[in-house]
Amino acid sequence: MSTRMLRGLLTPGHTRFGLTVFVLSALAVFLLAGCSDSEPDAQSGTPAPSTSATAPSTPAPIPTASTPTLTPLPTPSKPWPTPSVKGEPASDAPLAQRIRFAIAKQAQIAAGKAATTKVSCPGIEDAEKPGTHNLTCTVTYAGKSYPGKLTVEAKQYSASYKFTSDSVAIVKPKVIDAVLRTVPGAAKVTCTMDNVAVVKHTSEGIACDATTTENAVQPYKAQISGNGQILVTKAS
Repeated sequence: MSTRMLRGLLTPGHTRFGLTVFVLSALAVFLLAGCSDSEPDAQSGTPAPSTSATAPSTPAPIPTASTPTLTPLPTPSKPWPTPSVKGEPASDAPLAQRIRFAIAKQAQIAAGKAATTKVSCPGIEDAEKPGTHNLTCTVTYAGKSYPGKLTVEAKQYSASYKFTSDSVAIVKPKVIDAVLRTVPGAAKVTCTMDNVAVVKHTSEGIACDATTTENAVQPYKAQISGNGQILVTKAS
């Protein structure tokens, strides 16, 4: 190339034109890079966050326990049986022996069950002598004791007696039987007493609870009389 031609290419006008073309070319490359179809996160290697919304979890309902229906107990159809008390002395036995047996028999009938019963009345051996005899006695039924008063009116050929006590022995099954007669259809009966209890017939009575077939508990009171009769009333 001749020196003239080289100078022509290197003239200031040509130099500015060349620089302008180079700048435009660089700008075009930058714009193409900015308009790339690739995801920015994909290019950087970081996964894009999920845009799907997660529904809040709903707690499962707590099941409600149903109240069971209970089976009713049968209502007694017959009266409470009178206990058969054995060992009665002969009619010509000593008066003291006959009186002790009579008191023991009445105690077992009132309690509702035949059981070992002892009657102790100090001085009763002299009750055959004519006159009035006031004695203090102790009755022990099935291991449970209670006091009583004995009055004997003796004559030459006859005698009469009267035994009184403010207490009486009673068995638990007899009390439950009385509650079932008062609360027909009860599914369960519980009474706050031992299998054999000595109670005062002047007291408030024995506390019992009757459970209905709907599993509801109702309070009752069993009042015991001196001869073993039971009156059941609903407690307030």
